[in-house]
Amino acid sequence: MRRFTPIVLLIVAGCSSAPLPPRPAPSSIAHAPRPALRADFLRVRKAARTLEVWSGRQLLLTVADIQLGPEPHGAKRFEGDGRTPEGRYRIDWRNPRSAYHLSLHVSYPTAAQVAAARAVGRSAGGLIMIHGQPNASPERIAGDWTDGCIAVSNREIETLWRLVPDGAEIEIVP
Repeated sequence: MRRFTPIVLLIVAGCSSAPLPPRPAPSSIAHAPRPALRADFLRVRKAARTLEVWSGRQLLLTVADIQLGPEPHGAKRFEGDGRTPEGRYRIDWRNPRSAYHLSLHVSYPTAAQVAAARAVGRSAGGLIMIHGQPNASPERIAGDWTDGCIAVSNREIETLWRLVPDGAEIEIVP
């Protein structure tokens, strides 16, 4: 008869072989989020270059130095104008395989924005995202370079990815 030696497994809370998620850069994130909270509202202040993340009346996070399109002043009117939309929208889907490091889709355009663009023989465009830097670029690109999206650092989009569920409201103001 063979004897078996019992094996004891010790599981330590908080230990894992998986790498820890990156910590947000303190220079660009003013408030550290509490992981248990989920965002329900975002506010982008284009002139201030900030993106605020809210849960109810609690400000969870402020992302500074956001990047916009090459024409950051004024609301988006049609595809190709280099502007970021203004108004109220929703985060309605996400793309983990984006050409940029993660992306959250903004539900632009509204029916009124589509009609206004059509009235001048143009398309309102679409695919407005909050995203990280291009996958081919390990460093942050300087200046306003998107086609009307809102770009943040890769670490910041990873934090937003965890905090912001589909359905969260977003307000983009001048």
